[in-house]
Amino acid sequence: MAESYVMLPKASLHVHLEGAIWPETLMEIEPSLTREEIRANMPEGSFDNFIQSYIWLTRKLTEPEHYALATRRLIEHLAAEGVCYAEITLSAGVILWKNQDLARIYDAIHAESRRAPFTVYWIPDAIRQFGPEPAMEVARFAVDRRDDGVVAFGIGGDEARGPAEQFAEVYRFCRENGLHLTCHAGETVGPESVRAALAIGAERIGHGISAINDPNLLAELRERDIPLEICPTSNICTGAVASLDVHPLRRLFDAGLPIVLDADDPALFGTTISQEFELAASTFGFSEEELATLATNSLRYAFRYPNRSPGSRRAD
Repeated sequence: MAESYVMLPKASLHVHLEGAIWPETLMEIEPSLTREEIRANMPEGSFDNFIQSYIWLTRKLTEPEHYALATRRLIEHLAAEGVCYAEITLSAGVILWKNQDLARIYDAIHAESRRAPFTVYWIPDAIRQFGPEPAMEVARFAVDRRDDGVVAFGIGGDEARGPAEQFAEVYRFCRENGLHLTCHAGETVGPESVRAALAIGAERIGHGISAINDPNLLAELRERDIPLEICPTSNICTGAVASLDVHPLRRLFDAGLPIVLDADDPALFGTTISQEFELAASTFGFSEEELATLATNSLRYAFRYPNRSPGSRRAD
């Protein structure tokens, strides 16, 4: 049962605030909504469907208080999952695209996260298909708040329409101004996307599952100790992988890559971190020792987890 994995001390490093708004929370935000209407606007099966669901949901978030409530409910879920540290991704690029006040929204969620029973940091995320100029606007905001809860900068969205190499200057700016760097890559595009993410300085790769198709890239990731944030249920729901039977989680782990397991958009995909650990055990044959390694990895590769083991390269 998934409940048996709650007791594993772990961090959540790949979770999107907007993708962690459960129907109950959305109905708190907009009481006129019904579960049936929410379900009808959450189709699965392809990345395009996921994007449309994400857009529909984020349009419901019209006030800083909505984002604060979403933050409160996500933290409650994570605490119930045994999470002791989190780095939550905020779709800052979408907030700007909606012409909303990013500063007011961030102030609201940061204030809420400071009440959490564990440490929470934030990763403002730019939308890659919007291009590098809007991404730089997110980057500047992230740098401005680096001493106020922001730990890293990242990009997500459509890899094919926004290749990582377009964002080299944005990543350079963030790195030179003290931010860590993440990048969604190799989710719906081949291993060349992961290589491009590494080239612009990504320290962690969101998904990265297509790396399994490039032995040289696997060797580079292993030698450079670059973790992949793997979210199996998400990959099935977005159509990035056809089925769990062909998902490369087990092969990536056996290849010696550092793997972090997470839920990505848990409300949209009907999963939890504990359910992902259960999948690793029941579908991919992970032993208790290997599951403990996955949990430990989430702490080891956190950007600012305060009690990491001595000598970890992740210490700031």
